[in-house]
Amino acid sequence: MAKIEKSLLIHTAVEKVFDFMARPENLPVVWPSLQEVRNMQPLPNGGYAYDWTYKMAGIRFEGHAEWTEFVRNQRIVFKNESSIPSTFVWTYKPEADGTRVTVNVDYSVPNAILGKLAAPVLHKINEQEAETVLANLKAHMEG
Repeated sequence: MAKIEKSLLIHTAVEKVFDFMARPENLPVVWPSLQEVRNMQPLPNGGYAYDWTYKMAGIRFEGHAEWTEFVRNQRIVFKNESSIPSTFVWTYKPEADGTRVTVNVDYSVPNAILGKLAAPVLHKINEQEAETVLANLKAHMEG
């Protein structure tokens, strides 16, 4: 599995940032390649299960995510077991006058893409995507 870790300070209260990210319908607002979130179902742990459509390297993927951990104002973990096997760990920590948001991702490169792009190139694209998601979240929260 490939790994990505990115972090950014957002000058907004942890509750506000967490509440925004804790609503799956908001994810496409800040995540450019996440084209759609649908069929959201609340889970007993406070999180959600939902279906998604994602575009990576020009290829469209459909999948299903389930939040396996949901700790208000601290942490959200979700797993994708379908077309792009992955685990996302989002952490939210108060820092200075804002919130330190960190995303850790473990993912497997789908075989459909390996024929088009070498894994290191795809990894660089995914790292840039993570940076963009955080920058978009910062702009949305601070704007």
